[in-house]
Amino acid sequence: MDATTLRDHATDALRWWEPMRLLYNAILAAIVVVYFLVALPASKQILTLDGVLFLFVLAVFANVAYCAAYIVDIFVQASGFREQWRTYRWLLFVAGVIFAGVLTRYFVLVMFGLRS
Repeated sequence: MDATTLRDHATDALRWWEPMRLLYNAILAAIVVVYFLVALPASKQILTLDGVLFLFVLAVFANVAYCAAYIVDIFVQASGFREQWRTYRWLLFVAGVIFAGVLTRYFVLVMFGLRS
């Protein structure tokens, strides 16, 4: 009988996902910076207090969305597929980064006036 508890699953999830959050945020920040530089000098108009606060709110939303991975991770760890999941959960990370990257690109294209 498997003696792992919800606490064990949550601890394992935290140990894996929290270091990956740094990479997730770095990738999304790189997308913003690249498009900011591409849109220069027009993108400098977004460097107002309201513009920076809007970017901050988007970053918070991106990190709240990142937490959705915990629901999947802990649920699958509690199933009989725990060992396979621990080998392949990076695929969920990659899918999430791609999805968040597409959303980030869309928002910065509109924000920096590259698309109306």
